[in-house]
Order: sequence, then structure tokens, then C-alpha cells
Amino acid sequence: MGRNPILQLTVLSSMWSVNLLSTPSSAPFQIGFGNGPAASAPLFQIPTPWLGGMAAEEIFSDAVALGTSAGVRLFRAGDFLLGHAREPFVPDELSARTESLYRRIFAATQGQHLYRIWNYVPAINAHTSGNEHYRTFCQGRSLAFEACLGDMFEPRLPAASAVGCAGTNLEVVFAAGLIPPTHLENPEQTPAYRYPSEHGPRAPSFARATLVRASGRTYTFISGTSAIKGHQTIAPGRLSQQIDCTNENLRLMSQAAGLGDDLTTKGLIARHFKVYLRHAADFAAARTHLERTLFQPSDVVIYLQADICRAALNVEVEATIVH
Repeated sequence: MGRNPILQLTVLSSMWSVNLLSTPSSAPFQIGFGNGPAASAPLFQIPTPWLGGMAAEEIFSDAVALGTSAGVRLFRAGDFLLGHAREPFVPDELSARTESLYRRIFAATQGQHLYRIWNYVPAINAHTSGNEHYRTFCQGRSLAFEACLGDMFEPRLPAASAVGCAGTNLEVVFAAGLIPPTHLENPEQTPAYRYPSEHGPRAPSFARATLVRASGRTYTFISGTSAIKGHQTIAPGRLSQQIDCTNENLRLMSQAAGLGDDLTTKGLIARHFKVYLRHAADFAAARTHLERTLFQPSDVVIYLQADICRAALNVEVEATIVH
């Protein structure tokens, strides 16, 4: 039986302190990027330059705008609670502001499970007071998880990515819900949350993938994946070798998620990919390589220019598989 949207919004308003819109509207949860020629007006724009492929990201359709809670814009798409939050980027205050932003997300989601988080961090590889911004961001994020979920938060960490962006705001997009997910790790990679201290004062807080059965479908959210084995970078600065290693890691995650060797399965509905490239000049070579080794003609692919969490990494690929 289909859901009654009026009843659903009434239930939501009792669960969260949400400033409901007077006339909730339904629209695709569409995210635009940088200078991308979006086919229609996106719900919001992330200032990460678009290089090619699809003009905007649209994993979830028919999202109902709910309003804001704790300064977080909220949307409902079937079983998913979707959100977008931002915090002014102040390099000297990055850890505290990241922690504040994540605490607001926890307040807005009110104990729901986090499935997937997309983080966009200005000048992610730059340094302030001797600390790389990505590592400072990881510190604030980890502190928020610990404060909101307790000391044993690691098994509850969702899939995630964190890449650079332009602009003056730390931007976060997320998907959450009431249905318990399954979080997965790569057998050939150290779980990010167990990285040694050489990678920063607090380890990155994410799982390699998260699987959730929601809205009558199975969603496999594969985190930003790159050329890392164990916790070490492979082929620093070499695009082709890094793509090959990334593909191997995606194959391992495909197996872990029960999707065979190539991220496909019976009942496949869609495969969404985002490719982050450090150097815009690598776009043509990366697209040719990935179209030959990974992508299928029916895939939805977006190419973006973005600095990646490690300065020696030139490429990162993320995936959302729906079946």
C-alpha cells in the first residue's frame, strides 16, 4: 500500500523539531556542481568544478522538502531522510566547526542510521598551523561521532567521501533512515577508522561501503575509493596505475557486497558513479581508461575536478548501486 504523504509529514514533525515548509513540494534530489550545465535547477550547488558526464547528481527522485532542523535542510524520499548542511570554512577553527556541523546533523536525524555522507572541504590539502585541512576535518568529525554515538562508534560509521571544493563553506550531503544498514570493509585495506597516527590525530570516520534495503530496493553505497592498500598509497601521482588499483578495490567491495566481480547483479536498476580528478587535464585519459575497464553504456557517471584526501592521489571513484 502506498504511503500517505500528509500522514508521513505529520509523523516526521513529531519526531524532529523541523521548521516545516507551508507547502511541501516534491522534486528530484538533484545536486549541481561548479560550472555544470544542469538540465534543471538543482536543489543546491556544490562548488566543485564539473568536467564531464552527467550535469547533476540525482540518486533519489521524488524527494519532499521538509524544511530545516538545527540548520540542516531535510528532505524525505521514500524510506530515506536526506539532508544538506554547511558551515563557514575558517581554517583556524576547522576542527571545531566540523564537529559543530556533524552535531547538527545528529540533532536533525534524531538517532536514525546514517547510510552515506558526502563531504566537500575547501582547500582540503592545504595546511594551517602545520596541520593539513583534511586531517583537521577528520579530527572534528571523529569527535562528533564519539560525542553523539559513544566510545564504541566505529561499527556504526557509514560510507563516506571527502574531497576538496572551492567556495567558503564546508558542505555535507547525507542519506539516513530508520532501517538498520550493513557496513562493509575491504579485506585488502585497513579500515579507515583504524589508520595509524601517521595519518592524523584522529582516524577518518567511515566504512568502505554501506548496504541498506529501503524503499523496495537494495542500495549499495561504496565510499570514495582510491589507490590504497593496507593504509599506504599506491603509485603516488601516477594516474593509470592508480585507476587500476582503484578498480581492484572496487572489485573487492563488489564481492563483499554480494555483487559479483563487477558491481552488477540480478534486478539491477542503476549504477551511479562520481569520478574525482585532481588535475582537470587528466579528464580525457581517465575517461578512456574507465570506460574501457569499469563503466557500462547505461551507467550514470559524473566527472569532477577535486583535490583528494591525500596529496599523492590523483583519482577517486565512488559508486551507488541500486537493485
